[in-house]
Amino acid sequence: MTNTTPNDSSSSENWLEQALAQALTKPLTHLINLENPLDFNGYIKAGGYMGATKALKEFSPKGVLELVSDSGLKGRGGAGFPTGMKWSCVPALQEKKISTDSPFNQNANEHENSYLICNGDEMEPGTFKDRYLLEGVPHQLIEAMIIASYTISANKAYIFLRGEYFLAAERLQHAIDEAYENKWLGENIQGTNYQLDLYLHTSAGRYICGEETALINALEGKRATPRAKPPFPQVSGLFGKPTVVNNVETLCNLPHILKHGSAWFKDLSPDSDPGTKMYAACGQVKNPGVWELPMGVTIRELLYDYAGGMKDGANLKGLLPGGASTDFLTEKHLDTPMDFDSIGKAGSRLGTGGLIVLGDKHCPVAMVLNLLQFFAQESCGWCTPCRDGTPWAVEILTRIEQGQGSHEDLTQLNELCDFMWLGKTHCALAPGAVEPLKSAMRYFKYDFEQHIEQGCCPIEANKQNHQEQLVSNKKEANHGE
Repeated sequence: MTNTTPNDSSSSENWLEQALAQALTKPLTHLINLENPLDFNGYIKAGGYMGATKALKEFSPKGVLELVSDSGLKGRGGAGFPTGMKWSCVPALQEKKISTDSPFNQNANEHENSYLICNGDEMEPGTFKDRYLLEGVPHQLIEAMIIASYTISANKAYIFLRGEYFLAAERLQHAIDEAYENKWLGENIQGTNYQLDLYLHTSAGRYICGEETALINALEGKRATPRAKPPFPQVSGLFGKPTVVNNVETLCNLPHILKHGSAWFKDLSPDSDPGTKMYAACGQVKNPGVWELPMGVTIRELLYDYAGGMKDGANLKGLLPGGASTDFLTEKHLDTPMDFDSIGKAGSRLGTGGLIVLGDKHCPVAMVLNLLQFFAQESCGWCTPCRDGTPWAVEILTRIEQGQGSHEDLTQLNELCDFMWLGKTHCALAPGAVEPLKSAMRYFKYDFEQHIEQGCCPIEANKQNHQEQLVSNKKEANHGE
């Protein structure tokens, strides 16, 4: 998936020609170049900013909204909420003016400024798809944000970027500067009366900022804790103004939908969910990476055709289909399409579309413990179930992994899963932490029980015994010589 642009002009022309040949089938990634991303002139030559030009000069904001809604584009950040529906809640796009009598709507009117925020704070373990887009083709995101901002009547937009993405920050800022120099940002964009200022904000690094209202609080300089809803950000968000928060991948679809139309976008996938998706795989696979594929590719295809299958000597034990905060699936689910509905029916969530693959030579208890340690550390501490429940789960899992657990611990873990489930917490962090835990206890119950009955981790004990046997055999061989 990673393209490299040659240095000499003739080779660059050939590269661009080959890249453009994939423009209609791999719209998000055909121009990606991780070593030397296209500058403004190169992006223009490759057809860049054509979607934004069309939006600004041929469509009204409501026209763009209708096009995006008709395309069926869903959010690619994890929730899969229809993008057009989310935008339509912004007062400026509603047919009638929102009443300001309600305390939730006191700051809302259809003529005020809105904000657009791109959530680039990619901190879900097992997820690294947005990084490719940010580093490999930064102008695509800027063009997408111009389109989205125009649609929701926003004159200020922010890229909220993960603090550790240093290279992405450098390349994005350079692309933003180029866009200002070439009149694609600032006042009277390309001779129109539309203006937009775009700011890059690097995060201090908190997983909770994946929750849009916690991100908004962080951007305001406050503690990153989720807000109560309503009011929803589309009515009262950043600085009390209507705000839309979209994922990097979600936004990057917009220039291509504007250029090629909603029917083309629907035809990209034979699945009920239209478009392409940035799928990823990591863990016990031969070829970890990211691939842009039609929405609905099966888990089996992604795992074996693209990720190269399991590492030598390993068999599939289970996998998380959409990052760390999703339920385990097993071998019986391999033919499940990787779309929102199908993965949901299988008992998990598509999430970010990043597989985390567990082999049979690795311990599921240790893997879940590692994930729960992450979630416990990243809890904002606002609500009791998450603040106290996740460390409690870590304590119990540590006991089990070290061979000091009891069967009562398994009962207590099940009770904790209920204690931290949806509807009992302030946001979805704790329920997300529960998903790999409760599904591991369902599919890998035997492994948990063996830790308790054997008084140790069976897999680690087998590894140690195997290593000791190798050492013993080597000593015997040397002695024989």
